Amino acid sequence: MIRFEIITRDRLGITVEILEKIYNRKINLISMEVFFQKVCVKVEDMEDGLKKELMKEICNIKDIISVKEMELLYYEQKEKKLKAIIDSIEDREFKNIIGTSKAIERVKNMTLTIAKSNSTVLLRGESGTGKEIFAKAIHDISPRCNKNFIAINCAALPETLLESELFGYEPGSFTGAMIGGKDGIIKEASGGTLFLDEIGEMPMFIQAKLLRVIQEGKIRKIGSNKEEAIDVRIIAATNNNLEDMIKDKTFREDLYYRLNVVPMYIPTLQERLEDIPLFVQFFIDKLNYKLNKNIKGADVDFISELMKYHWPGNVRELQNVIERAMNLCKGDILTAEDIFINFKNDIYSYGPKEIIDKKSDEYLQLPLKDIMEKCEKEIIKKTIDNYKSYRKAASVLKVSHTTIMNKINKYNIKI
Repeated sequence: MIRFEIITRDRLGITVEILEKIYNRKINLISMEVFFQKVCVKVEDMEDGLKKELMKEICNIKDIISVKEMELLYYEQKEKKLKAIIDSIEDREFKNIIGTSKAIERVKNMTLTIAKSNSTVLLRGESGTGKEIFAKAIHDISPRCNKNFIAINCAALPETLLESELFGYEPGSFTGAMIGGKDGIIKEASGGTLFLDEIGEMPMFIQAKLLRVIQEGKIRKIGSNKEEAIDVRIIAATNNNLEDMIKDKTFREDLYYRLNVVPMYIPTLQERLEDIPLFVQFFIDKLNYKLNKNIKGADVDFISELMKYHWPGNVRELQNVIERAMNLCKGDILTAEDIFINFKNDIYSYGPKEIIDKKSDEYLQLPLKDIMEKCEKEIIKKTIDNYKSYRKAASVLKVSHTTIMNKINKYNIKI
């Protein structure tokens, strides 16, 4: 890890130019702190020759006064040691936690610390932040790594099915039960780790049974009067406010305290914007094969536009945006023109509501079928006007090229 102190004159856009120099050299940025007439940058270690070239390039930027390497602070030396430990871990899943920001390094540090114990962990954070990835990382660097890691989404199954999946059942316990009965996933995960995603969606009567599993280390199948001993580490995750749910009597307070032994917050993408360049390259590499593309990277304007957005859908939304950009890209470098996202002036900010609002008096006198056709016509026309291509419009609207051509003929759209 290397720390630079850059003295500048105050000018809008100077930090973007510094980032551009770092990004063009394909150097991983760890953090950037911006002060009045000073920017502190931490980057990955590099050879002396590359370091001198980078410092010279930054120094040549307009309004940069000086660039000098600073001695690492005590906590930064600890971060450097932590990074060396993380890099030495052979497990691919842990290495695939993308990012070098302060926010994500803190979580990696905590992951290394808590992986050694058997205590329950409660992962908190917004949807799309990657809670399951961290749960898997905790398992993979724990003493339980050679045993099962089983994940289940508590919101994805009906109540009765969730109970039987978790605890198993004896033969003939209910209509449709398998002849020989079935072991539940809690038993299957014994010796390993059970990840309960969306724990806030678990019904109250199952919460009571889960509490006994955590407290006593025992389960009882549906239809059985015998208890079986199990040894499982439980990691739960939620984006709900469990404290409010306890007040509303929709989540058990005693279970909350059993789960919340080690609380762990996964930061939003908005809290780690400096990781976006790493995510962009990661998703490009990951999606090239799937999309039959050969995208090599992204230009600075593309990265800059992504960093302006607030990312309510977090990393999951970022992946979606990058995949869409790769589909629309005509060359081998993603540019700002390939971005199709809510902060752009695109079709998602010009939907049926806006069309109807603008012509409400006219539309209120029409049958629903005619209103829908008028909306469809205006959306197709605006999309083609924006993208100047029938094929690109078809790709954006998720329909075939033939469908677009048929609609143009149907509505007599003049381009």
